[in-house]
Amino acid sequence: MKFSLGKYLLPTYVFLTFLFLGIPIAYTFVFSFNDSIKSNIIWRGFTFDNWLNVCNQQDVCDAFANSLIIAVSATLIATVLGTMIAIALVRYKFKFRSATNLLLFLPLATPEVVMGAGLAAQFLDFGWPKGMLTVIIAHTMFTLSFVVVTVKARVATLDPALEEAGRDLYANPAQVFMKITFPLLLPGILAAAMLAFALSFDDFIITQFNSGSIDTFPKFVYTAAARGIPPEANVIGSMVFIVAIAIVVTVQVRSSIKQRKLAKK
Repeated sequence: MKFSLGKYLLPTYVFLTFLFLGIPIAYTFVFSFNDSIKSNIIWRGFTFDNWLNVCNQQDVCDAFANSLIIAVSATLIATVLGTMIAIALVRYKFKFRSATNLLLFLPLATPEVVMGAGLAAQFLDFGWPKGMLTVIIAHTMFTLSFVVVTVKARVATLDPALEEAGRDLYANPAQVFMKITFPLLLPGILAAAMLAFALSFDDFIITQFNSGSIDTFPKFVYTAAARGIPPEANVIGSMVFIVAIAIVVTVQVRSSIKQRKLAKK
């Protein structure tokens, strides 16, 4: 019986990779049930109190609320602007189109330290005090490129004949966009919005440079890590992970059901 290295190498590599990625998530979830007093580094016992009274640690909930406000605001602005830019870059020819494409890719290649410091310097030059507004602007700036790249790929796959058919049926430009273009772009727009939200909610470096006294969830976790992250923070982290997994599973299941229905027709 011959031993095939390739047969076992890839499954072993995949297993070890998922194990390496899953250990921090498992640690966060397990220690969200820790009956800690001051430090959450040592396991002291199992309790549901952290989940039932998550806002007993008020600073955690305040930081989480700030992160949600910032992420939602930046996502809405970046998604709207990014979608319009993506459509313009694919469908229209205008002066400095190539330069615009290049500039949009620069934030993707720029280290966050450089971008965060540069934006902080600009806000200082403008005389704007650091706070919620500056963080929203900064997050919009660096998530915009990700939205444009994602939506642009979707726009490039659209068949212009579908929109031409709408115009042939006497639909005005607004009706063509709302009835044909937008529904076809919607999966790409939603994917871009989810990516922008995840990047904004999770960001620490750019936020640290531009937030001032405003505390966000990543900043709170970074500050608390020295003495052991409070179990309430682990609860919120676990909840965010569970919600994200639920969304992905729901989308995949709906997509699978839809494909089966189409295959039966």
